[in-house]
Amino acid sequence: MDTRVALVTGGSSGIGEQTALRLRKAGFEVYAVARRLDRMAHLERQGIHTFAMDVTDDASMTAGIARVVDEQGRIDVLVNNAGYGSYGAVEDVPIDEARRQFEVNLFGLARLTQLVIPHMRGQGGGRIINISSVGAVIYEPFGAWYHATKNAVEGFSDSLRVELAQFGIDVVIIRPAGIRTEWNEISRDGLVETSRGGVYADQAVSAAGRLKSVDNKVMSSGPKTVARTIERAATAARPRTRYATGRGARLVMATRRVLPDRVFDAFLTRAYLR
Repeated sequence: MDTRVALVTGGSSGIGEQTALRLRKAGFEVYAVARRLDRMAHLERQGIHTFAMDVTDDASMTAGIARVVDEQGRIDVLVNNAGYGSYGAVEDVPIDEARRQFEVNLFGLARLTQLVIPHMRGQGGGRIINISSVGAVIYEPFGAWYHATKNAVEGFSDSLRVELAQFGIDVVIIRPAGIRTEWNEISRDGLVETSRGGVYADQAVSAAGRLKSVDNKVMSSGPKTVARTIERAATAARPRTRYATGRGARLVMATRRVLPDRVFDAFLTRAYLR
C-alpha cells in the first residue's frame, strides 16, 4: 500500500499541532491546515505539508481537499480537530456568536466530511476522526453553546459511522478531558468579557477562576496525550468507536453516569456559581 495520507484541521497549535507531528512520525504523509499559515512554519520543517484553510468557508475547504487529492491521489485519515469554546450565559451570548460556534465545531467538520467521503469510498476505505470532548457527557453553567456543539458532533458521528461502515470507512470519536492549550485561556477570557457589567458578571469571574484552577499539570494533560490517542485511532486495525483521553477522563464520565442529574446540578452550582 502507498504511504497513508492524513489531513489534520486546527493544526497551528495544541492538539492539532501535536497530532500532525505524531502522525508524521508514524509514517503518514501529513497535511496540517489552519486559518493562520504563519503559525505552522515549524511543521513545514518537520516534513509536514501546510496551507491555510478556514472551516467556515466552503471554497476554502473544497479547494483544500482537492489539493490533497491532486498531490497525493488519496486521503486516508481526516482528523476534524478545529474548534473553540464560546463560554458565557445563554442570556448574554449573542445568537450570532452561538451560530459561529456551530459553524466551526459542527458544520465545518460536517462539510469536510462530505468532501472526503467520495474519495475514501472510491479508494475502498478511510478513517474519519472527530474530536469531541468529555463535554459531550457532562455539562457546565456558562458552557451551553459549547456543550451543545459537542453533543451534536457525537450524534452526527454515530449516525455517520453506521452509514459509512459498508464502504470500509471508520468513524471514530475522541473525547479529551482537560487539556492544557491556549483554548482554555481564550474560553475563560471570553466568558468574563461576555458577562462584563451584567447579571452574571461576578459568577463568570468565579467560574473562570474555577476553570483556571484545573489548568495545570496535576489536574490536566498536555496535548501530546490526545495526539497519542489519535494516532492509536488512526492506525488500529479495528478502532474503537470512542476513545476517552486525558487525566481524569474516564473518572469524569463514570461519575456522570452514577450521579443523578439533581446531584450533579448541585455540585456544579457549588463549584461555579457560589
